[in-house]
Amino acid sequence: MKLLSFAVPCYNSAAYMAKCVESLLKGGEDVEIIIVNDGSSDDTARIADEYATKYPTIVKAVHKENGGHGSAVNAGIENATGLFFKVVDSDDWVKEEAYMQILDTLRSLAGGEKVLDMLISNFVYEKVGENRHKVMRYKHALPQNQIFTWQEVKHFHKGQYMLMHSVIFRTKLLKECGLKLPEHTFYVDNLYVYEPLPFVRNMYYLDVNFYRYYIGRSDQSVNEDIMIGRIDQQIKVNKLMIDYLSDKKSQIAGNKKLYQYMISYLDIITTVSSILLIRSGTEENLSKKQELWDYLKKKDWVLYRRLRYGLLGQCMNLPGKGGRKISVEGYKICRRFFNFN
Repeated sequence: MKLLSFAVPCYNSAAYMAKCVESLLKGGEDVEIIIVNDGSSDDTARIADEYATKYPTIVKAVHKENGGHGSAVNAGIENATGLFFKVVDSDDWVKEEAYMQILDTLRSLAGGEKVLDMLISNFVYEKVGENRHKVMRYKHALPQNQIFTWQEVKHFHKGQYMLMHSVIFRTKLLKECGLKLPEHTFYVDNLYVYEPLPFVRNMYYLDVNFYRYYIGRSDQSVNEDIMIGRIDQQIKVNKLMIDYLSDKKSQIAGNKKLYQYMISYLDIITTVSSILLIRSGTEENLSKKQELWDYLKKKDWVLYRRLRYGLLGQCMNLPGKGGRKISVEGYKICRRFFNFN
């Protein structure tokens, strides 16, 4: 069995996917690289097949009809045979020195007395036009170099949370928890790092800058204008997260640290949805913002009250043009600090 399976979702990625795959190949026979060609119309399929032919014991090429990022991740999970699983987007890459430390750590923990469910490491924003790269690290919130549980997790800063770039899951956990990301929907990476959490018992944090997150292409899904254009998909994911937390509340309420983390994550995603709807400046989208908060209120009054009357919820719901201006200025500060968008 392979130690670590990587899924590399690719859609018309021919121009840049080689950098990603080449960085992953340095793991050698310990890893499995599943290149998922999600109905590309460029040379992505050919490049994937060439890698699979050249490295038949390491690379798999999976070709499928276009279903979006979530569908490609689903295909990666279905085809994974490694003990652990990670998604690496085709325009991102990993750093070799940190990569070797990740593999050494997974190797040392595999088959131990405590089953490792999730490994967390740092990621680096590789933002176009910036010489200094912001590192998202977790050493203030998570114990280092030891297996720990939710009870030992400390406080996450507001606006900081574990993204897809941060985590490696146990493959069997992803398959057994029933994770199935929606097709033809952007921003499902939030569901990917959200829905498995109630099934995660044992974690490990390695303070290394492993994942390099490329950000700044004009056609990238996190470009602000593109996010506003796809706001209905952002809202769809937001509502799915509301549904999931509300439905799982009785199961996880006893785990206070986990419950608080999941509420905080939902708070951030709802803030992002709200501010994008505000920034669009259209009456239609302002109505959608109200509808989103009404949806939360109807689904779970207690959860609504936690979010609506928290700091972010109050900022997102200030009345009138003046209130919206304050909300947007606050968002600009957060964006500069966290490198969002």
